[in-house]
Amino acid sequence: MVDMDRISISLPTKLLGEFDEIIADRGYASRSEAIRDAIRDYIIKHKWIHSLEGERAGTITIIYDHHVSDLMEKLTEIQHAYTDLIVATLHMHLDHDHCMEVILVKGDAKKIRDLTDKLTSQKGVKQVKLTVMVPGGNIPE
Repeated sequence: MVDMDRISISLPTKLLGEFDEIIADRGYASRSEAIRDAIRDYIIKHKWIHSLEGERAGTITIIYDHHVSDLMEKLTEIQHAYTDLIVATLHMHLDHDHCMEVILVKGDAKKIRDLTDKLTSQKGVKQVKLTVMVPGGNIPE
């Protein structure tokens, strides 16, 4: 028998509704099982990102609500602290409330991870995706 702890979370109604649709579509027996599955995926992603080492090149894509107070300034400050990694950025307006930035990075994997973690933890950031590759000269033949 696996030990279980009970937790309580608050979710926006729309987000919970979408989650419930996925639960039904995938055939989960309960919300709890679906949430456990989502948490396992989150842990696997975290461990993968934190296992990266060496020279890497890639993108950090973020979607955020530009109306959140001071968020754009915080994102800019964070990026300025990592100018040794950031090669270029692309900014796109998605709709009235949301923007997407694609940040091209190249450098030490641990520093790329630190940058990604700092961006992810900002209030108003909705989604972050890190994609990394081994730079061309380091790809095994």
